[in-house]
Amino acid sequence: MQKGKNLKIIIVGPQGSGKGTQAEMIATEYKIANISTGVMFREAIKNQTDLGRAVQSIMMQGDLVPDKLTNELIKERLGKSDCKKGFILDGYPRNLAQAEYLLAIHNISHIFEIWVSDKEAIKRISGRRMCSCGMTYHLEYNPPKIAGVCDRCDGRLFLRDDDTEEAVKQRLKIYHQETESIISFFEKKGIHYRINGEQKIPNVYKDVNKILNKILNDNKKKKQTRY
Repeated sequence: MQKGKNLKIIIVGPQGSGKGTQAEMIATEYKIANISTGVMFREAIKNQTDLGRAVQSIMMQGDLVPDKLTNELIKERLGKSDCKKGFILDGYPRNLAQAEYLLAIHNISHIFEIWVSDKEAIKRISGRRMCSCGMTYHLEYNPPKIAGVCDRCDGRLFLRDDDTEEAVKQRLKIYHQETESIISFFEKKGIHYRINGEQKIPNVYKDVNKILNKILNDNKKKKQTRY
């Protein structure tokens, strides 16, 4: 049996919480599918499936993909063979309606909330700087050798429009309005785990891993006592 067999995880957190990094680490360690809605949308568009073309049209207008369409894409993705061993969802469900739909088609084993304060999220995101060559920097955590200049190509670094402090505040407002209802929903089901995301990345993962290992070991003991 694969290490992460039957792990069906949701990971949530505000922009800048590092949840994407944690999702990658969990997926690698437990050999489960890492499913990001952003990546999923891009792949559907690239492959020009019927759903992909519909998503492309909506996103080109600057609108959010409706729940019905997102749910259909998720159902299609979770039906693929790599999800039989388990999966971790990053970016879905986005709201309570999506959470209810997901539970109607799959049992979820854990939801990890990677918590950071709004102040920390704003600090992390508004400090990011980009280069047209694809390199990403942070003014405090990963600064370029020369201020404002890319180490790789000597290009001028820039702040993305959606990384300004005002834009980040708006995104955080939407996160609190939509995602916190999901957290309450799963808290009642006893599968919600809140992790301090203001720690260093390895320490955040250590806390997540401790919970997963304990539950997997407990399940293993329960199976052994049946025989």
